[in-house]
Formats: sequence, structure tokens, C-alpha cells
Amino acid sequence: QVQLVESGGGLVQAGGSLRLSCAASGRTFSTYNMAWFRQAPGKEREFVSVIHWSGGNTYYADSVKGRFTISRDNAKNTVYLQMNSLKPEDTAVYLCGATRVWRQRMSVVRDYDYWGQGTQVTVSS
Repeated sequence: QVQLVESGGGLVQAGGSLRLSCAASGRTFSTYNMAWFRQAPGKEREFVSVIHWSGGNTYYADSVKGRFTISRDNAKNTVYLQMNSLKPEDTAVYLCGATRVWRQRMSVVRDYDYWGQGTQVTVSS
């Protein structure tokens, strides 16, 4: 069992930055591939970024590529999402997910076994 708790969300102006954190419980964090998804009101949950358990591979949605950076610290059981050059369309609840299986596509919601409750990010224009 893995419990995930996100933090770091808030209100920021367009062009600003935020750093999200996802803290995991348990001693097996380093065996999980970790992802960030987001969900805006009335919309489906969408993939943002994923990082391999080793930290060696990362992937990003086209909409955030070049602006967001995912990283992890296995010693602290934490995954991060550095978000720069934020846009109003980035407004959503951001959630982290965990899975032990690395697939060809890591953007499918149902492939993740554990989820946090999410943290709200609001970008004003």
C-alpha cells in the first residue's frame, strides 16, 4: 500500500512558477514509477508527466514540454513538479499517481494503482 499526499499548489499570475510535491508513505517508493496528472472542472483527468523509478526516464505532455520539469528524491520519498511560465489553461487539480509497471505509454489513468487527493493550481490572467 502506498499513500500519496500532494502539496505546493496555490494561486499564481500567468508567467509565474510553482513547485508541487508528492510525498509517499512506505519503504517501497523507489520501486514505483511516478506521474503527475491534472483535472480541470468538467474535464477528464489528463497526463502531465511521468518519471521512471530510477529517475532515468521522463516524459511530458506536449502542452507542458519545456515549461514543466519532473524530478524525484528517493531518499525523501518525494516526487516534484516544477512548473514555470504558467498559463491560465494550466489551472486544474494536480494529482500524483504511482505504478510499478513501466509501459510503452504511461499516460493512461487506469494503469496507475495509487493516487493522491490532489492540490489546486489556479493561474490568473
